[in-house]
Amino acid sequence: MTLVTDDRRRAGAHTGGPRRSRWRPSLSTRNNLLSYVLLAPSLAMSLVFIAFPIYMIVNLSLRDGKTMIMSEVGGLPLTLDNYDTVLSDPETWHSLRISAVYTLAAVAGAIVVGLVTALLIRRRLPGRRWLRTLILIPWPIPGSIATVGFVWMLDGTYGVVNYLLRAIGVIDENIAWFFDPQTALIGVLMPTVWSAYPLCTLMLLASLQSVPDELYEAAKVDGAGPVLQFRHVTWPAVQNTAVLAMIVTGLWTFTTFDFVYAITRGGPDGATQTLAVAIYNQAFRFFDLPHASALGVVTMALAGSALLALFPVVRRRFF
Repeated sequence: MTLVTDDRRRAGAHTGGPRRSRWRPSLSTRNNLLSYVLLAPSLAMSLVFIAFPIYMIVNLSLRDGKTMIMSEVGGLPLTLDNYDTVLSDPETWHSLRISAVYTLAAVAGAIVVGLVTALLIRRRLPGRRWLRTLILIPWPIPGSIATVGFVWMLDGTYGVVNYLLRAIGVIDENIAWFFDPQTALIGVLMPTVWSAYPLCTLMLLASLQSVPDELYEAAKVDGAGPVLQFRHVTWPAVQNTAVLAMIVTGLWTFTTFDFVYAITRGGPDGATQTLAVAIYNQAFRFFDLPHASALGVVTMALAGSALLALFPVVRRRFF
């Protein structure tokens, strides 16, 4: 027994001792490291273009004084007066009310038009592929370009919308859409819905494609008309996607600036002054960046609160 042990010791001394296994990360660990490496450029860009501007806005909202020079921000004293001014200003609550009405109306219009369009495209119509492409055209067009066409169509003197409404007997005289406080918001809503509905159409159409035709045929055999078919077949298939489309469209509309400012600049008499337009006016008309930053933080907090309130609904439907 002793001789065997001595032989093993000599062999170990001759070969330099027992070999130690080198640690190698598992496959899942290597995949995770690779994922982080690939995501690093995107995270860095997010920090530069998202996190840093948010930090600057919050920092600026806590400063006392008016300035347009960012290098002078650090010399301004810290205060909460900007938030007190924003929350006690009646114009803030007026802009919030306009933004809420504008958002709800735009979301409702985009969902209704998008659903109707998706139902039409789903049918086997001649030229359906070309029609799908044409319907998506409003989506990528910039808002400032789209407003030019709608300003012409809604013109109070020679606009085609007034002509059509007079032709079918809805109105007796032309409507000055953008100069009347009662119709200005409706005039701004038209290009907003026109630009938002293609995304809703695309999302709802994707859900409708998963509904087999046999379900509609079975509903017809059972005597269900178009209304009952929509209620018991179509809507259950698209309701989850419709909720997601409402959330996406609502967040986009709540912060929309180009349509409103390019057409009315918040007028007449503040009838279309949303929170986005109010922020712009405070910053670049009254040169009060701290006040505008505080209003922007409040707007961001409202949008975030709405998203958090809707998160349980999204999680219950999709996760």
